[in-house]
Amino acid sequence: QVKLVESGGALVQPGGSLKLSCVASGTIFSVLDMAWHRQVPGKQRELVAHITSGGKPTYADFAKGRFTISRDNGAKTVYLQMNNLSPEDTAVYYCDAKYGSAWLKNRDGGAPWGQGTQVTVSS
Repeated sequence: QVKLVESGGALVQPGGSLKLSCVASGTIFSVLDMAWHRQVPGKQRELVAHITSGGKPTYADFAKGRFTISRDNGAKTVYLQMNNLSPEDTAVYYCDAKYGSAWLKNRDGGAPWGQGTQVTVSS
């Protein structure tokens, strides 16, 4: 069973940077597409960035130019480097994995999103 554990969230000042990590276990990581999502309480969860098994990234408009998604297949880890953070980036960040055609979490009846990792941007 695939398990994902996010880490790296923290309190950071506006303009600062953070690097989030998501470690996967229970599967062959290199074949997975991976994604980062985020959610603010009371708002809908939104996609932040996606990286294919081949390493091709795509980003939400708000993330372009500030965030970088990357992966280390040997470490079974996907990263999200976030620069020039603003208070609007404050959210719980979650990672997700796609094995074949189905996302682990982001689908009807999917696995629980879990606790994620909290990012707070505040002075």
